[in-house]
Amino acid sequence: MSQVAHFLTPFNYTALDDVHAAVNGVLPDDIRVRELSPAVPEFHARFSVESKVYHYKIYNDAVMDPLQRNYAFHCTYRLNPAAMKEAARHFVGQHDFSAFANVSRNDRVTNPVKSIYRCEVVELGGALLQLEVEGSGFMFKQVRNMAALLYQIGKESIPPEIVPVILASRNRRELAKYALDAPPHGLTLISVNYKKDHLQLPVDCSPVSFGRHRASSYCKLPFY
Repeated sequence: MSQVAHFLTPFNYTALDDVHAAVNGVLPDDIRVRELSPAVPEFHARFSVESKVYHYKIYNDAVMDPLQRNYAFHCTYRLNPAAMKEAARHFVGQHDFSAFANVSRNDRVTNPVKSIYRCEVVELGGALLQLEVEGSGFMFKQVRNMAALLYQIGKESIPPEIVPVILASRNRRELAKYALDAPPHGLTLISVNYKKDHLQLPVDCSPVSFGRHRASSYCKLPFY
């Protein structure tokens, strides 16, 4: 929902609407650029980030809602949301998340210590549960692994107090004793929060483009 990318152009554009329309014209139907903006040289889509917010949805019912099948993990066990909420609080703070990272992608991360500002399990009504987590950064598959552990805790297979034990181990194998990573289709990147000074628009830049509406031509038939 909130993917951000940046790229360099060989010259400055006086207007971005045409570029915006051209980019969306060559993208596949399931991807669209919603906003196109000039940026200061300091801005970087990855390194200017202050925090990210992820949601992970679980549909907890015997029968899956077909409208949720592509956006939520289906759980047929009766989960205990109170236990999941208690366990989620253990993630808040600064921790080494080595135990929650995918080993094959660790070469991309120089520091496994991340700050989690908020981690909550929210009951959305009906059969939907949602893990909402905001942090300074995330290891590859970290949120899915967090969701998988909370899922097992919700099943009451393990107690909420297992979370700090696994964090302290700094070992992915310790987590694997209790949970495998949750499937990807329940995960959504909701928003990316950037350093405010890196979001300042350059001086004398072209206006931000949010897309343009097509204008209708008036009918020229005679009126009787």
